Amino acid sequence: MKSQGPPARSRGMVLLLAFAAAALLASCRSSPTGETVLKFWAMGREGEVVVQLLPEFERTHPGIRVEVQQLPWTAAHEKLLTAFAGDATPDICQLGNTWVPEFVALGAIAPLDRYVAASPVVDAADYFSGIWQTNIVGGALYGVPWYVDTRLLFYRRDLLAQAGYASPPASWPEWTQMMAAIKQRAGPDRYAILLPLNEAEPLLALALQQDEPLLRGDGRWGNFDSAGFHRALQFYVDAFRAGFAPAKTGVDVSNVWNEFGRGYFAFYISGPWNIAEFKRRLPASVQAEWATAPLPGPSGPGASIAGGSSLVVFRASKSKAAAWQLIEYLERPDVQRRFHELTGDLPPRREAWRGAPLADDVYAHAFRDQLERVKPTPKVAEWERIADQVRLVGERAVSGGLSVDQAAKELDARANDILEKRRWMLARGEPH
Repeated sequence: MKSQGPPARSRGMVLLLAFAAAALLASCRSSPTGETVLKFWAMGREGEVVVQLLPEFERTHPGIRVEVQQLPWTAAHEKLLTAFAGDATPDICQLGNTWVPEFVALGAIAPLDRYVAASPVVDAADYFSGIWQTNIVGGALYGVPWYVDTRLLFYRRDLLAQAGYASPPASWPEWTQMMAAIKQRAGPDRYAILLPLNEAEPLLALALQQDEPLLRGDGRWGNFDSAGFHRALQFYVDAFRAGFAPAKTGVDVSNVWNEFGRGYFAFYISGPWNIAEFKRRLPASVQAEWATAPLPGPSGPGASIAGGSSLVVFRASKSKAAAWQLIEYLERPDVQRRFHELTGDLPPRREAWRGAPLADDVYAHAFRDQLERVKPTPKVAEWERIADQVRLVGERAVSGGLSVDQAAKELDARANDILEKRRWMLARGEPH
């Protein structure tokens, strides 16, 4: 007797299981040859350059092949959220470290503590502490720093010397004296410092130098009405009111390098990418006249922002062990030095700074010093929205639309509105 097959309900279950099995096999990303294929998403210039480092990884890790997808920074955040919503995330990804808390809150990325604990390559003690801390959320590690970014002083040595100073400032009082002396010599059409009003980072760096945190109550509330933030905002606003800085945005100063070269300003707070830009863009007549220095603090060398990108593994990856092997490779000091040569990005490991080319770069020395004194911004998913409000309210304070006291209170009010959902979720015991 010929079999009629399983009943309709059983056939449906068989089809469902078959579809699930096919989806699982597809998600494992195994090629027809049986090798593991890692999907790696990287942003901007790093996405272009990292492919040059991968042939050695694939040679030393037979059976693993890496497919790199480069994302533009302007679209990366939305692309990652869309991929998460559609269960189409990569195995490994470059993630700006201020984005890490958001993707932890979504449950999108995997904790890495057990991998680090067993790793002969990734040594937490070798990383700059403030950078490593950007990846710790709720006591667990979710990323490994890939490269670091911070802000410090670029300055004109000749203009300082003309004002009577042989070395850069180490504290706010010294900095104020130097800016006053430079401005006195410069006259009405030139300035001591450029603080573009469309950039929040200079004000945030000054704020991170204070003892008080920028948010309080486990990130539930703003803390901008604190004495520390008042001090930072007052120092920032005073630079404009004293005429040390022009009340302009980066758009108003269309070519920072030309203006720095012609002496429009003597101090500029910027990041490591400008080492290469200043070497390339400044005229030969001033190439010997510029230098870098750590940021001054209220009473001595100060802290700055712990920025940069980290490498993360997505929870949905079926190849986490292979993804970790790629992270270990990219974190090797020799590979980090090569990555620096290709991109100019600064390595997060102290070991990678030993030897050429970084040990011989006089402009990088100040960054090496500053990286020992960097602090992470608050590790909440809403931080980038709050940072944007710091910029907007800071600009209003500079223009005279708000006093420092009013600006601090306004920032607290805006931050508290942004953090309302976080408070609600934490009150319900939900992760956020």
